[in-house]
Amino acid sequence: MSSARLSELRISNEARTDVVELRRRLHDDGYLFFRGLLDPLRLLKLRREMLTVMQAGGWLAAGTDAIDGIANPDSRSTEGDLDYTDVYHQVYRLQSFHEIAHCREVLDVLEQIRGGEMIPQPQKIARLWFPRFTEHTTPIHQDFVHFQGTWDNLTCWSPVGDCPRELGGLAVLRGSHRVNRVLDHHFSLGAGSLHVDPAAHGELTDEWQTTDYEVGDTLIFPALTVHKALPNVTADRLRISLDNRYQRVGDPIAEHMLNPHLSSMSSLSWDDVYTNWNSDEFQYYWKIHNLPVLPKITLYLDQAFDEAIQLARSGDARAQLHLRRIALRDPTAPQGKLAASVLDTLTCR
Repeated sequence: MSSARLSELRISNEARTDVVELRRRLHDDGYLFFRGLLDPLRLLKLRREMLTVMQAGGWLAAGTDAIDGIANPDSRSTEGDLDYTDVYHQVYRLQSFHEIAHCREVLDVLEQIRGGEMIPQPQKIARLWFPRFTEHTTPIHQDFVHFQGTWDNLTCWSPVGDCPRELGGLAVLRGSHRVNRVLDHHFSLGAGSLHVDPAAHGELTDEWQTTDYEVGDTLIFPALTVHKALPNVTADRLRISLDNRYQRVGDPIAEHMLNPHLSSMSSLSWDDVYTNWNSDEFQYYWKIHNLPVLPKITLYLDQAFDEAIQLARSGDARAQLHLRRIALRDPTAPQGKLAASVLDTLTCR
């Protein structure tokens, strides 16, 4: 199946107050896309705050204005690298980054769709992607394998700044959620380390949809919609986006979604996150709802790790890179020890 067909996302602004039509479009297409749903000025202010932190971490080219997001190629890293997590967790402490997930403009739409009170899950996520690092582009996948909970959970993706196609926005496979199941995922580089092959599932179409995103745009889709990032092929620009999950109050949540993002790779507590906040309005807000908590399903990542082991042994450079990252991050954990052992064996050949 070719992923070269990229048609335009359907814009749903004119149906924003028509709940029947919104639900029909979500059912048919597996997504809703809105132009300017979030306040562009607020996002641009957040963009400057985030990029100023990245500038302090050495990620931006010397002498450039932070808001332009001109990357320092010598600092290139990605999720899974400890250097990435060090800077990312400084960005993650920004109060404004967490507060924007609570915008009524987004929550009002989500509550129309789901017919009840919705809240953002505690684990907010920023995606910070370096240019010309295309082997680490987020692969084709369904969000359920990573975030779990229920299939009714909704992802909201918004660029923090304009995001034309060459900068690497999201593309969705139209109608793919109607498979009504979690598809087989396999090892891959890129965020999440899991990839699904649409060609292995004949009921899927090959209609990929995307757009040239503008600041304030928001893409909403359920946990089974197949999607991917486009590669950041710009010469020097970082791609920055918000990537958050929302659920109905009362629905279960997976236990790992109660923790800060990437805290499993480098220690970060909520108390750490909240250290310099000037308000406690959105601190530990989820606790008042007593959400049912489900254990994390580790099957998907465990299978991908086993695949990476086999691929590394057969000489796959991508899998070997994946194992090196795991060995560095978790040297005393079982997977870290096995990864290091396999790499040592390969070195001795």
